[in-house]
Amino acid sequence: MNYLKFSIYLSLCLLLSCQTTEEATQSEALQESFSKIDIHAHYHYSRDSLIALFDQWRMKAVLVDVAHADSVARNKGWNAYVDHQRSFPDNYFLCTAFEGSQIDDPKFAENIIKRLKQEIAAGARMVKVWKNFGMVTQDSAGNFIQINDTRLQPIWDYLTEANIPVMAHIAEPIQAWRELEEGNPHYNYYKNNPQYHAYQHPEIPSWETIIDARDQWLAANPDLTVLGAHMGSMSHDVDLVAERLDRYPNFVVETAARFGDITGQDSEKVRAFFIKYQDRVLYGTDLGNSQPQEEQTDEEVQNFYQRLDKTFDIHWKYFSGKDSLHFDDPMPSFPVETVSLNLPDSVLKKFYNDNALRLLQAN
Repeated sequence: MNYLKFSIYLSLCLLLSCQTTEEATQSEALQESFSKIDIHAHYHYSRDSLIALFDQWRMKAVLVDVAHADSVARNKGWNAYVDHQRSFPDNYFLCTAFEGSQIDDPKFAENIIKRLKQEIAAGARMVKVWKNFGMVTQDSAGNFIQINDTRLQPIWDYLTEANIPVMAHIAEPIQAWRELEEGNPHYNYYKNNPQYHAYQHPEIPSWETIIDARDQWLAANPDLTVLGAHMGSMSHDVDLVAERLDRYPNFVVETAARFGDITGQDSEKVRAFFIKYQDRVLYGTDLGNSQPQEEQTDEEVQNFYQRLDKTFDIHWKYFSGKDSLHFDDPMPSFPVETVSLNLPDSVLKKFYNDNALRLLQAN
């Protein structure tokens, strides 16, 4: 390479380096200018410097309870979440939950409503229903309890009147009903949680049956605001999500733990979806912890922070950037080569913050 060519080559390299540095600085400044709410998180316990990390990302989170029952007891994390939120009231919101194992009791709905009133009075802004509706819990006749079961209707009537939204994790990704193969973004989850890999359990109703019951429930309760957790369990195809958003004005969705599905679709198509439904899609991660800090080693605690920071960062780059991206979120089983969505600032602001504030009726 002669001197002239080398000089041109060096100048181009310096220019590209300056552009990359400038873009990174602009992206960081933009990120720091946005308030953010993770609408779907599970931080049972506080951690040293967790609030500092949230402050760094201008992040708040909704502590989402999950209610389920097994042969021993009904389980909820509500008390731990309340303690955590009361310790840091400026950083967290609360979402309670209920499950249907007692649905044959004539006073089932009455008892659930009584408890929900207490938990809403204690600060709950939402109520979650989980995939045990449709996939796990059965009544005394052996029928899987679907979310549109008429025995649940008094609860929806109460929540509608109280203006409390429902976070609905109904069904699983459609891959749960498929043979487990590498490349599936949910490969690790179903490998480690085979009880929810419906392919291995033919007694579990089909994905279509559960989603149809969910849709009937949405139609029957038009004044009840429903947040479809995990992109409404339709994350493999944003067109299916769009169909429901068009059909049900009371339906909104969030992204938690479904980035492997979203990033695997055509970026232009996904970008158009987020822009068209900019008032109906919320940021969620499904991140959290389940052990007190004193039960973990220093290395485990450090890895926890690094994971959070990495996840927040890769999500921000995906939604705000405009270049090719090696999307290596810790949650999906396999990384994805994709293109960032380059969403307008106005859309980012709604997605990361404003839509959640409106749903939570918060300032």
